[in-house]
Formats: sequence, structure tokens, C-alpha cells
Amino acid sequence: MIQIGNFFFKYRNLLFILLYGLLFLPSPELFTENIFHAGYKTWPLVIGLFVTILGQAIRGATIGLAYIVRGGKDKKVYAEHLVSTGIFSHCRNPLYVGNILMLLGVGILANALIYVAIIMPLFLFIYQAIVLAEEHFLRGKFGADFDAYCSKVNRWIPSLKGIGATFSSMEFNWKRWVLKEYTTQFIWLAGIALLIIRLYQIEDVWTNCVYSIVILAIGYAIVRYLKKSGKMTE
Repeated sequence: MIQIGNFFFKYRNLLFILLYGLLFLPSPELFTENIFHAGYKTWPLVIGLFVTILGQAIRGATIGLAYIVRGGKDKKVYAEHLVSTGIFSHCRNPLYVGNILMLLGVGILANALIYVAIIMPLFLFIYQAIVLAEEHFLRGKFGADFDAYCSKVNRWIPSLKGIGATFSSMEFNWKRWVLKEYTTQFIWLAGIALLIIRLYQIEDVWTNCVYSIVILAIGYAIVRYLKKSGKMTE
């Protein structure tokens, strides 16, 4: 599993984009009219949006409070410091948990049975392998400190114990959140817009698609310019 994890670690940033693209493959419906009757398309909208927004909220809180300065080097697992504060004091892999919920949510939103039943389990297997590879490295570098951290914090299931104290004792760095997440936000929001338009067969589909993408692209371009020009920093 560690070798598998090291392989997929090289391409972990592409996984999100690839799996997002798979949302648009033809698939049987997760929520069907025969079972859920009239208004059955409301279920994937409500549940999907809740789950995917929760995932983004976890990512946002993680990045805004305590971020990993370097989570990889030369496409290999690497860490300069053992980060155990912020959301990392409640879950060892909050960014991955956020990604999982974001993709599961949009899979539900797409009402795609194949995505939820087949693609997501495959994604979970890949992430488990990546995490095992990362833990192998961290245990080798930080030794007893990492073992002590693991004994107190869950690998996957976030603990809400003391979450209020975590937020009250730290300042949320919204600029870091924007600068680190603007690409992910663009892909995520554009995908949601396209899925909602397709799922609900909104009139003037292409017009709405164009408007949505243009607005998001403008926002993306503005943040990218501010970052590259140095006019917005953490």
C-alpha cells in the first residue's frame, strides 16, 4: 500500500480534476422517480449541496487556521514540520476529508449512481494508500512525536471536542484561504453550476453555462493577478 500511495502521491493534485470530470459520464440515477416519486430531484440537490459545502468548509477552516507549508517535494512525500494545531488537532487528514466530502457531495448532486457506488470507493482506496505512504514518511522523520500525535488524533473521523477553543484561540487567515484555494474554488463552483443546470434542465442551458463560467473565470483571473503581482499576500 505504501508503494501504491507513493505512486498516486505524485499525481494527487490531478486526481481532483480527473474525478470531477468523471461526474459528467452517463450513469443510472442514484435517486429515481420510481422510489422517491414527485420532487425526487430535490433530494440530490439538498443532500449533495450540504455534503459538498461541508467538505469545502473543512478545507477552508484547515487552510485558514494552520496550513502545511510543504506537503510534498519533487513529487514525493515531504514535510518540514509536524503540523498538529488548528483543524489538524481534530483530524490528521482534514484536507483529504474535505476533498472526499466535496467529491461525494457533487456525485450526489449529479444524481450519479456509478460515481457514488464505484468511483468514490476507488477514490477512498487511493487516498488511504496516499495517507499510509505519508504516515510512513512522517513516522520515520518525527518518530515518537508523530506516534504521540497519532495516539491522540483520528486519521479520518474529525473530533469536535474542543473545536470552539481551536477557533477562538487562532486567527483565521482569509487571504491565505483565497490564495491557496482559488483554483479549487473555480473548478468546484463551475462544476456545481453545470451539474445544476443539467440536472434541472434549466432553460437557455448554454446561456446560463456561459454566464456562470464567465463570472467565475473573471473572479479566478482577478485573484490570480493579485497573487502573481504580489498585491495580495498571506
